[in-house]
Amino acid sequence: MKTFVAAAILFSPLSAVAQPQIQITRNTPQQSAPAENFTGSVRIDSAFRGTSPSRVSGARVTFEPGARTAWHTHTLGQTLIVTAGTGLVQRWGDPVQEIRQGDIVWIPAGQKHWHGASPTSAMTHIAIAEQLDGKSTDWMEKVTDEQYPAIPATTQPTAAQRLMGDIAPKLADLTDSVLYGDVWQRPQLSPRDRSLATVAALIAMNRPDQLRSHLALARTNGLTEEQLVEAITHLAFYAGWPSAVTAVGVARDVFKNTPRNNNDAK
Repeated sequence: MKTFVAAAILFSPLSAVAQPQIQITRNTPQQSAPAENFTGSVRIDSAFRGTSPSRVSGARVTFEPGARTAWHTHTLGQTLIVTAGTGLVQRWGDPVQEIRQGDIVWIPAGQKHWHGASPTSAMTHIAIAEQLDGKSTDWMEKVTDEQYPAIPATTQPTAAQRLMGDIAPKLADLTDSVLYGDVWQRPQLSPRDRSLATVAALIAMNRPDQLRSHLALARTNGLTEEQLVEAITHLAFYAGWPSAVTAVGVARDVFKNTPRNNNDAK
């Protein structure tokens, strides 16, 4: 009898009720963010909104340099996951803070704030918030140019910005934020060791233009003239005499225009 009841339940109409399915929202073309809530060039894509009882919603947002949100609050708070570039975030009454690729920012509920790109770098983040009674955000006044951190008059463009910023601004941004902002900052190798490895590679590949700037950086990172010359001599046997001779000419110019450091031989 028990077997009959179990089978009846298994094959009853109630067991055939459709269960919620996995949903995939395909990547959609980027849309310009509403001008009343943003300043500058801002694009939104991959927007999503959970199905009840879920309250989560969010999107991927890209800010071009200088672009930012208006001041706003979130009913239940917000999480930002920075996926590219360098940006800024500020709570009302607090100093502006810099955020970079890989950073995760939590903004508590009800806190008046803004976020966006830095003056010189684009920034992309994934923004995630929860809704309460269908609402997640209260928009306020825009961040004025006086409130937004301007580029100090004494700030000079980076080497990457000078070299390629007018032609390839994204490559310049990646050079600053990923190569120098991430790779060169990893603790597994010291800046001195990274400079030695980079100089050796540029000598071997016979890249005099790039070698020039990296020889100067190597001096800043603690390598002496004697150590760099020894690296060139050593590389002659592995990379060839022409590459070493080219490197010597570059080194002569760099050493002439770079102050000797405390480790150089007297």
